[in-house]
Amino acid sequence: MTDVLIAGGGIGGLTAALTLHARGIEPTVLERASRLRPLGVGINLLPHAVSELYALGLGDELSSVAVAPTSISYYDTNGKLLFREPRGIDGGYGYPQYSVHRGELQMLLLSALRERLGPNAVRTGAELHSFTETGRRVTAHTAAGDFTADALVGADGIHSAVRAQLHSDHDPLLWSGVRMFRGAAPGDFLDGRTMVIVKGPDGVDLVTYPIGGGLVNWVVMMPEADPGPLPGDAKWNQPGDRSQVLKHLERWRLGFLDAADLVRRTEPALEYPMVDRDVLEWWGRGRVTLLGDAAHPMYPVGANGGSQAIVDARVLADELARDIDGGLRSYEDIRRAETADVVKANREMHTTGDTQRPEDLARVTGKYRQDTHADTVR
Repeated sequence: MTDVLIAGGGIGGLTAALTLHARGIEPTVLERASRLRPLGVGINLLPHAVSELYALGLGDELSSVAVAPTSISYYDTNGKLLFREPRGIDGGYGYPQYSVHRGELQMLLLSALRERLGPNAVRTGAELHSFTETGRRVTAHTAAGDFTADALVGADGIHSAVRAQLHSDHDPLLWSGVRMFRGAAPGDFLDGRTMVIVKGPDGVDLVTYPIGGGLVNWVVMMPEADPGPLPGDAKWNQPGDRSQVLKHLERWRLGFLDAADLVRRTEPALEYPMVDRDVLEWWGRGRVTLLGDAAHPMYPVGANGGSQAIVDARVLADELARDIDGGLRSYEDIRRAETADVVKANREMHTTGDTQRPEDLARVTGKYRQDTHADTVR
C-alpha cells in the first residue's frame, strides 16, 4: 500500500490525511506540537471547500460548530449600509459558506482522523528538521525520530521547513505594509448570520463575523508602510497593543455594534503582519511536494487561504490515487496555476481595498469570488 508522510497537523494537513485515507492511501501526520489544542481565532470556508468536507462525511459535524453566513455587508463608520452581497446558499451556491473557530475545525478534523485511522495517525512532538530521499522512498528526520514513506507532503505552514529545504535560495516573506490585530470575544450583532466590513478613514478596515459558540471574530487592518520585505522585528501571533486599534474604533458610531468594546473584551488581542510570498516556479521534486500555506501563502483577503488548502488536499489525493510516480507533479501542475491566480487576485483586492470606495470594492469582491470558485471546483 502507498504510504505518505504529511508534515503539519493544521487544517490542510489533516484534510489531506483524511482525503488520502479515503482513496486507499495510508497517511501519517507529523506534528511539531506535543499536544494539539483548539488554538486560533476565526476562519471562513468558502463553498468550494465546504463541498470537499461534505464529501468526507463531515457536513453534520461542521454545521454543528460553525455559522453559515447569508450575507456580507459593507458599512461606513457611522453605521450607514453601503452594500450587501449574499453568501453561500443565499448567493446561489450548492453548499453553504461557514465561519468557524479555527481550533474547533482543527479538532473536528483531528477527531475524524483518529476515529478512522487510529491514535497513531498523528505523531505529536515530531517537528520536522529535514528530509532525505533514497530511490523511491523519502525519510523525514524529526524530533521524534525518522519516518520513511513513499512521499512527503509539506503542509507545515507559512514558515515551512520542507519549503525551506526545497527552496533554499532567496524566498522572503513579503509584507503588504499592513498590521493586523485580531481576536474573538463573546457577543452578537445584527441577525447572527451576517459578516460585516467597516471601511474607516486612512485605510483602517474592520472585518467581523460570528463564528459559533457565542463568539464574534474580528480583524482590524491598519496600513502603516509601503509593501516590501517583512521587517525582522515584526510581531507574529503575539499580544498586540490594542490602544493602537482603539484610537480609531472609539470614534466609530455603528449602532449595531460597539466595535471598541468588542476589542476591549478580547483576551488576547493578537498581532500579525499581512504577508505572502512570491509564486514559486515549482513546488517540489522527487517524492516531495508542498500544500496549503507552505506552497502558496496569500493575503487573508477574500477568505480563501484555508479553503485553497482543503482543495489542495483533494486534488493531491486524486492524483496520487491514479499514479504515485507522476501524481505529485500532476497535482502541482493543476494547483500551482490555480493558486497563483488566487495569490495575484488577493494582492489586487488588497490594493483596491486601500484605494476604492466600499461599493467599488464589493464589486471587485464579487468578481473575485466567482473567478476563484470557478477555478477550484474541478
